[in-house]
Amino acid sequence: MTIDDIKKLDKTQCPKFSVFARDKLPMPGDKKFMNDLLNREITVTDFRISSSKKRNGTDCLQLQFILDDNVCVVFTGSSVLIDQIQSSKENIPFSATIVKIDKYYSFS
Repeated sequence: MTIDDIKKLDKTQCPKFSVFARDKLPMPGDKKFMNDLLNREITVTDFRISSSKKRNGTDCLQLQFILDDNVCVVFTGSSVLIDQIQSSKENIPFSATIVKIDKYYSFS
């Protein structure tokens, strides 16, 4: 932007950063392990995908959900869950059950 453009800027029309930005801070919620929520209905409220800190070159899903009226988070490297959540993100929040099929986790 030029100085003239900046001077003409209507600050009341600018969106607030807090409306569109996503923090890098951890999502709020009690940390759970995958075994704590297997085969139990949860309400998925948010997610974030980042590089795994435990396995180089892989992704990590941070999933925020409600279980028994408590806000919780779980971390997983499950590529099946990552693919499923990415293709379902426009439907969040949604109810689901995470099941284990052989070595894989899946939303059901």
